[in-house]
Amino acid sequence: MILSDRDIKKAIKEGRIGVTSPESDHEKNIHASSMDMRLGKWFKVYEHSKFPVLDPLKMDSFAGLTKLVEITNPEEPFIVHPGDFVLGVTMESVKLADDIVARVEGRSSLGRLGIVIHSTAGFIDAGFEGTITLEITNINRMPVALYPGMRVCQLAFEEMTSPAEVPYNMKKSSKYQGQKLPEESRLTIDPEFDKLIKPVVA
Repeated sequence: MILSDRDIKKAIKEGRIGVTSPESDHEKNIHASSMDMRLGKWFKVYEHSKFPVLDPLKMDSFAGLTKLVEITNPEEPFIVHPGDFVLGVTMESVKLADDIVARVEGRSSLGRLGIVIHSTAGFIDAGFEGTITLEITNINRMPVALYPGMRVCQLAFEEMTSPAEVPYNMKKSSKYQGQKLPEESRLTIDPEFDKLIKPVVA
């Protein structure tokens, strides 16, 4: 069941949905069935020339994969070039109760410029707390400027049939709990790779 604007406000008041941001007035970002999130000032850019392939079976293949970029001037844009894939982050941090999940959806206005906000990670588990890493791609043929503070995506909240037995914040393998910066993939620590991954000896 997707929460309406009325239920989103109620869940925030009850502490079942937590939203932390530089702005105290969240109600202006709440719509009929979603809540807007804004783009933060941190980005991680992939260093393509350093690696011929990303291989989760090689522990060191992800080391130094990305460069952290901070946009300090709010009037300075971050340029996403055609074909680029970068990681961004929301300005807001969210906290979900053990019976609420959220879905990330890109804004249609940005989609019409060719900007994709998430590739596959559009689902946020019950119990999650932290900022939201955005998988930003430009499928246009022209560069697109993105500004920190602009509304970049929206969250739709859904109520589960019952509280999770093991919410994300209690799960030992919760790799992205409490994240503040855009976080690159932590695929190498997935349990299915435990017996396959061998440290590379120099």
